[in-house]
This record gives sequence, structure tokens and C-alpha cells, in this order.
Amino acid sequence: MRLHRNLVYTTIDALNAIFNEGEYADKVVARSLKKDKRWGSSDRKFVAETIYEIVRWKRLYTEIAEVKEPFDRDNLWRIFSVWAVLRGYPIPDWRQLEGTPERKIKGRFDELSKIRTLKESIPDWMDELGVKELGEKVWAKEITAQNQPAKVILRTNTLKTTKEQLRAILMDLNIETEYLKDQPDALVLKERANVFLTDAFKQGFFEVQDANSQLVAAFLDVKPGMRVVDTCAGAGGKTLHIAALMENKGQLIAMDLYESKLKQLKLRAKRDGAFNIEYRIIDSTKVIKKLHERADRVLIDAPCSGLGVLKRNPDAKWKLQPEFIDNIRKVQSEVLESYSKIVKPGGKLVYATCSILPSENQDQVQKFLTTEIGKQFNFIKDQKILASESGFDGFYMALLERKESIDQIEKRIQKEVE
Repeated sequence: MRLHRNLVYTTIDALNAIFNEGEYADKVVARSLKKDKRWGSSDRKFVAETIYEIVRWKRLYTEIAEVKEPFDRDNLWRIFSVWAVLRGYPIPDWRQLEGTPERKIKGRFDELSKIRTLKESIPDWMDELGVKELGEKVWAKEITAQNQPAKVILRTNTLKTTKEQLRAILMDLNIETEYLKDQPDALVLKERANVFLTDAFKQGFFEVQDANSQLVAAFLDVKPGMRVVDTCAGAGGKTLHIAALMENKGQLIAMDLYESKLKQLKLRAKRDGAFNIEYRIIDSTKVIKKLHERADRVLIDAPCSGLGVLKRNPDAKWKLQPEFIDNIRKVQSEVLESYSKIVKPGGKLVYATCSILPSENQDQVQKFLTTEIGKQFNFIKDQKILASESGFDGFYMALLERKESIDQIEKRIQKEVE
């Protein structure tokens, strides 16, 4: 086990881009992996995992290294040396790593790990918020779980194949997977692999999607032939799952504020063979008004803090600010009031987030139910999912049903009889 100079230099460059230039870790990692075509899978694995680990433990490592932002090149090497010592790598005889104080690093690690904000490597405000919303005991478990690297989960695209067939195809490529209990379409990779390079991915046999994220579309209770609206579709992970559950029958409207995201979704839908999707950019209130009381099912996968998905977005710990969470709560209330009007009487709505904070989840739903439009809905059920209990991402989803008048019920029954 030894360190290779070109891999470490790439890691240092990446940390500079993330910590000093504000770039997103996933984009930097993707770019870094293309740096040298001669690298094998173990080289790429080292680069990706090392970058993510140092980002995840940034606060702890910088405290141990006794460096402060903005980090110059020497500071970044000191942070890297902390990672290397704690991971048990022999320190090579390189100029940048001269005089690495191995014993001191281990001593400071033991000492600083007694303080939760350092041990779990989170900002003070985030720790205070977690305790306030979830309580000391639950938050302590949850933030520990959120610091575990995320597993790679696949969702079988049932428009093209079955879970069993997909598992066999991947096995032929030496990619071993396991089934997940109570998850009809999910496969968990036993070891990380670049599944995006496989023909199975290029042919649209699967999407990479967290296990708990896969629960949201099923929670919406869609049926083939319905009119369904995904109001915050983004790049469309849940939209594509809904299309598969609808068996490509009926109308699925994918909406978003950003055209660039819908363009990505179009490409993914083409690959997946999902052809019952219409795309609409929300560029005015007219787009929403045209759909008032027209949909059997509506998904509001609301913008949120993302505090349920820190394990796969560790740099969010450093990019998130408390004022962002205050603002996003207002946005959540607004989209819930506005987009809920799309649901027709007798139709159903799912409000979902990838947050673990009650103030973004059940509190928002309870507040909505007291509004003028909210009083037209019945609360059916909700699901609060913590990473510490499930092993996957933290999520929330609530199912609401729009009330029908007696006249509307009679008309619907008459239509069904005809």
C-alpha cells in the first residue's frame, strides 16, 4: 500500500477546486477521473474515494492539521497528510510531505474526536439545528449514519427488463448485486463499480437511484392510463420511475423551472424507452393555472436542504448556510399551495423531500392543511425515513387526497358504470 505521486497531485488539485474555488465535489471528481486515460479502476477508485473522504471530514482534518481557509497549496498538503496518516499509509519521501508529524496527528485525532462537531465534521449551526429538530439522541445517530459513504443502488427499468435479468447481465460483467427486501426494482452493488460504462446502462436497463428515493414514486399510487404531473422533475429520476410504473400508458407531465434539467431528462427518457412524458418549463403562472384540477396524481418533490443525503453530497455540509434553509421553507410552503391546485377532486398528491428536518416535512404538511386550498385535502399517511434506521438516504413523503363533493362523487361513479 503506497501513495502514487500523479494520483495524489490530482487529489490536491481537486481539493483546491472544491475548497477554494467553490466547485461541486461530484463535478470535480468526474473531471479528475478523466485526467489520465492510462489509469486503471484501482487508480480511479483511489482518486474518487480520497477526494470524497477529505471533503467529508474537512473540519476534523483541518483542525488536526491546524490550517484555516483559504487554503494555500502547503495547507492542502497538510490536510492530505492527515488523511494519509489516519488511513495507515507510509508517508513517502516527498518534499511536500517532509516532517509530517505522525504521532501528533494520531494524538490530535483521539483528542478532537471527543467533540461531536469535530468528530462528525459538521458546522456548529448544523449540529444545533439537528439537536433542536430531532433531539440529541436521534441526531447523534443520524449524523453518524450520514457520514457513511453511500452505497450504489440500481433501479431496474421495468419498461425494458426485469430485476432478475438485469442481475444476470451484470453478473456476466463480474458486477455482483443483491436484492433488497420490500424493494421490487432495486439492486445493491456489493462493490462500487462504474456501471455507467456498461452496455446495460447505455441500453436503458437501469438507473442509479437511492433505495429510499425509489419509494417515492410507488407512494404516489399511480396506475397506467392516468394523468400524472411531476411538478419539480429536475433531471427526472422519479419521473422515469413513474413512467415505468405507468407502463408508458397515460400522460405524464414533467415540469421544472430550468430548461437545462428537462433537456437532461429528455435524453434519459429516450435511453429508457419512456415515451409518455410531456415536458413543460414553468416560465409563468399560466403553466400551472392551465392544469388546475386536471391531474389524477401530483408529485411535489420539493426543493429542500438536502440534509437527508449528506452521505452522497458531503460538500453540502460546507456549502449549506442557515439562511438558505430559512428561505427554502418559504419556497416549500409556496409550491405546496400553488401546485396542489393541479390535483383534481378525488386525486392524490405526494409531498416529498430528501430532508430529515420536521420543519421541512411534517410541519409543512400540517401548516398546508390549515390553508384555504389545504382544507380541501385529507391527510392519508406519511413516511419519515432516517439514514440511521434504513442504511440509505433520509427522506420524507406524505400522501394527501383531494376531497370530492357529493355531486362529484356521483358523476365519477356514473362515468365508471358507463
